[in-house]
Amino acid sequence: MRSAWIALAGLSLLAGCGATPEAAPPPTTVTVGKPLVKPIVDWDDYVGRFEARQQVEVRPRVSGYVQRIAFRDGDFVKAGQLLYVIDPRPFEASLAQARASLAKAEATASLLRGNLVRSETLLGENAVSREEFETTRARSAEAAADVAAARATVQARALDAGFTRVTAPISGRLSDRRVDVGGTVTADTTVLTTIVSLDPIHFVFTGSENIYLKYQRANQAGTRPSSRVSPNPVEIRLSDETLYRWRGRMDFVDNALDNGTGTIRGRAIVRNPDGFLTPGMFGHLRLLGSGSYDGMLIPESSVVTDQTRKLAMIVGADGVVAPRVIVLGPLIDGLRVVRQGLTPDDQLIIEGVQRVRPGMKVQTQPGKIVPPAPGTGPAPPAVIAPPSTSATDAADVG
Repeated sequence: MRSAWIALAGLSLLAGCGATPEAAPPPTTVTVGKPLVKPIVDWDDYVGRFEARQQVEVRPRVSGYVQRIAFRDGDFVKAGQLLYVIDPRPFEASLAQARASLAKAEATASLLRGNLVRSETLLGENAVSREEFETTRARSAEAAADVAAARATVQARALDAGFTRVTAPISGRLSDRRVDVGGTVTADTTVLTTIVSLDPIHFVFTGSENIYLKYQRANQAGTRPSSRVSPNPVEIRLSDETLYRWRGRMDFVDNALDNGTGTIRGRAIVRNPDGFLTPGMFGHLRLLGSGSYDGMLIPESSVVTDQTRKLAMIVGADGVVAPRVIVLGPLIDGLRVVRQGLTPDDQLIIEGVQRVRPGMKVQTQPGKIVPPAPGTGPAPPAVIAPPSTSATDAADVG
């Protein structure tokens, strides 16, 4: 038995010496390409709300009883459109009385003018004394003044009669009626309704002191004009929208920061021809934060997360994979902006990054990062500015 085991062991050893080793697996194949370099612009994001450009409380100019209401609650009205009619009869009577007083004053003035002419003729013939002439002339002047006063009274009574028709001071959307037919209103006190203008409409937001300083530095350097002097473009999306589909421009920056919050108020103006945007709506605004500058973009799939770091896998000239720590910016039409960590000549793995690890030798095939589809943003000024919080393809917005 022992001899048999020795024989079998010898045969096994001979068989092992004659076996050929298994071939090493071929290197993993990945697709590489250089980062896409193209002009982009930065945008800063804010949350704010829409406000009416004009908001008016409609009040009567005269007191009286409401005789008629000429609108429906919530109507859109144009400037000058009739809203309320206050009972005009007392004012029409006062106007008629004022006109009668004017006619009387004009008749008296005419009579005294004739007396003055005759008195002047008689004075030349020494038929009247100088004292009588001066008295007649003073009475004529007094009568002329009475005529002027009567005409002013007629104008005032005519205004009162006209004020019985309350019209819209601006174009916009009405609120509901605050007084019904038969109700009493007091001049300059009772609120009849309110009107808010809708086109254009304002968007109001606040920015931090740091962002304000960034804008001021850029303005001094000539890389981005201040919104105080330049209508920098803005884009807005509503709370239920994913795209920034509303376009506008800056038209105001406040003159001081708020002591309590350390923020400063800004305002944009937006076209709203169909009245869809309503005062009080919230929205997300992005404001042009820079001019155009060359930025690098890579696919989102090429970004590797290592705990708190973001990495990109680069293939060196020797075919070995090396990680690069990168600083990312925003997405632009599906591509991610890279702020730091890459150079335009790096061979970035754009396909197959899941199959590699640092230090691995790989086989490469050339690829190309596809440029993003054209966008529809506003045209920025052609200047260069430091990075901000978000960006947009400058070709898309130009």
